[in-house]
Amino acid sequence: MKYGIRFLLGLFFLLSLPIGLSAQQKIKVMIATGQDGNHWWKGSSDAVKQILENSGLFAVDISVTPGADEDINSYNPVFDGYKLVVFLYGGKTWSEKTQKNFEKYMSDGGGMVVIHSSIVPMADWPAYNKMTGLGAWDGRDERAGPYVYWKNDRFVYDYSTGSAGHHALQRPFTVTHRAAGHPILRGLPPVWDHFKDELYSKLRGPAKNMTILATTYDASELGGSGRDEPLMWTVNYEKGRSFTTVMGHVGNDPELRYAMECTGFQVTLLRGCEWAATGKVTQSVPKDFPSAGVITLRKDFKAPFNAN
Repeated sequence: MKYGIRFLLGLFFLLSLPIGLSAQQKIKVMIATGQDGNHWWKGSSDAVKQILENSGLFAVDISVTPGADEDINSYNPVFDGYKLVVFLYGGKTWSEKTQKNFEKYMSDGGGMVVIHSSIVPMADWPAYNKMTGLGAWDGRDERAGPYVYWKNDRFVYDYSTGSAGHHALQRPFTVTHRAAGHPILRGLPPVWDHFKDELYSKLRGPAKNMTILATTYDASELGGSGRDEPLMWTVNYEKGRSFTTVMGHVGNDPELRYAMECTGFQVTLLRGCEWAATGKVTQSVPKDFPSAGVITLRKDFKAPFNAN
């Protein structure tokens, strides 16, 4: 009898474990982070690691650059073996050797995801600007490429002069999908509300081989551009794929990761990561995804038990 009880207890334990992929099946991810004077990179990289690994689809390593007062030339991670590199970085431009290694990684079919302030650094690395499509600050102006925004039911490529980058005070905002048939967005509500975040606007860059997935209106009366600004987009770079989301601001302590607690941010990030790594999205649409006028949060960086 005691063996039968042990068997039943063991079976119950196994059945209670979360269902996920084996370690060999999971998508291997490197988070490249460090050196961001305006954002808490340790907190953001930890949150993104939790989001990805809690999904059961990804296995994540964190690669930290030397500090701002150290030699960036010593940073030369091995990208081969990873299906995806996630950028949570806002510091010095990488060495030419590391640039070339990453360019080859992408040219050979690698995946890249760029989050929030990672569109800011390395304006002097031409290939990085092509991979990210649009950027902000760091000396960017009309030489970097056009402003891109949505107006009169189409995207405008504005070649007027001016610097790149702006954000007003953090606030909630409404996300509108502009490419609902794309695998990253397919099946999701086309309009939904995002939790309090730092909204970037006046973005400009090469903007080539780019598909803009979603925009939001940056209200001029709140100090914004008065335009519908890009929030998420993809770029095809040779054989590689890049996904960018400018949502996901993180402040300087654990209480200031609220933008990353938004379900909409987490779900679109997960889907963008899978697409960049594999070219497809297998994830179902969760029941807790936000909608117009409705904000939902995953404060533990994972879906609740009844989300699917």
